[in-house]
Amino acid sequence: MEPELVLTRVFKAPRGPVFAAWTEPTQVAQWWGPNGFTNPVCELDVRPGGAIRIHMRGPDGTVYPMTGVYQEIVEPERLVFTSAALDESGKPLFDVLNTVAFVEHDGTTKLTVRARVVKSTAGAAPYLAGMEAGWTQSLERLGVHLAGTADREIVATRVVDAPREHVFEMFTDRQHVARWWGPKGFTSTIDEMDVRPGGVWRFVMHGPDGIDYKNKIVYDEIARPERLVYTHTGGAQFQATATFTSYGEKTVLAMRMLFGSSRERDRVVKKFGAIEGLSQTLDRLEVYVGESRCS
Repeated sequence: MEPELVLTRVFKAPRGPVFAAWTEPTQVAQWWGPNGFTNPVCELDVRPGGAIRIHMRGPDGTVYPMTGVYQEIVEPERLVFTSAALDESGKPLFDVLNTVAFVEHDGTTKLTVRARVVKSTAGAAPYLAGMEAGWTQSLERLGVHLAGTADREIVATRVVDAPREHVFEMFTDRQHVARWWGPKGFTSTIDEMDVRPGGVWRFVMHGPDGIDYKNKIVYDEIARPERLVYTHTGGAQFQATATFTSYGEKTVLAMRMLFGSSRERDRVVKKFGAIEGLSQTLDRLEVYVGESRCS
């Protein structure tokens, strides 16, 4: 990786609330870390020399403790702090100096994160290799948190026992998708699947009760093998984002469906069983990936 990672995002919120989302423990705990991670411990002593203590819990239940120290705090303009993941004996695997700048313009906030590795050990390599993906997904989660869209979302996460390149392929190759897509008992007929920005995916889901459900999807973003964004039109309208994050030899797959309103989200949940349907669909993907790797 590069000695310094730089990421910039623009959030539709004044910098005061954005700065607070970085410095209030109850808020940080809601968005810190990659997709599928939670933070059962989030303690922040926000002052120069103050300590940071966060326990990040992975989708498989593994806890990754991290510590840090605040170096500089200029509210609401700038934060500088160190961060380090700890090994099993509680010793730092690396030290990163993080500088976060908040610039407001017309009610929006341009956020720039600079993360520079200042010290590392041999055991730090897997963590540092995933640093860019981790920060990227954390900032995506921050955006969701600031937007206050939780009541318009359906979210599900799985740890799939295969590298993300393989899982991404299962998600974008029509021959594979037809084998696992849909809830338990469903089959799918794919009429068209053009996996590129602006490309269309048309398919029919055949329910176990004999009812057919026509679907049309338009791809908005393809970032192989990290991310898919597409818009579902028709009876249920939403934007879906699938992220694929390396987790050792496995993949953390996070699915997020964002609806135009909480009412529309609740309608789709009630009429189509969308929460259970998504869960069962990802269950079928896990099974299919396992079978495909064994064949």
